[in-house]
Amino acid sequence: QVQLVESGGGLVQAGGSLTLSCAASGSIFGFDVMAWFRQAPEKQRELVASITRGGNINYRDSVKGRFTISRDNAKNTVYLQMNSLKPDDTAVYYCASRRLRSISYDSWGQGTQVTVSS
Repeated sequence: QVQLVESGGGLVQAGGSLTLSCAASGSIFGFDVMAWFRQAPEKQRELVASITRGGNINYRDSVKGRFTISRDNAKNTVYLQMNSLKPDDTAVYYCASRRLRSISYDSWGQGTQVTVSS
């Protein structure tokens, strides 16, 4: 079983930056792949970025060039550096993890609110 604890959300003006952190504990195989999702009010949860233990990274198109996902395997922590934030980035951001061969993410953090004001 994996436990994920997020931190770093908050309120920021458009154009500003925030960094989210997510610390994982438990079975190390359970966080081969770590990711950030977000869910805005009345919208479906969407994948923002993912990173494997080996460093393979994927981003959704709308955040490419603005967000950077990284992980420190020694600390079992994943980060999301968010720059040039837009009001459309406002959402609850969730950290998630899965085994490498799993199809779905089966461990989730509690979520952290990110609000971008215009």
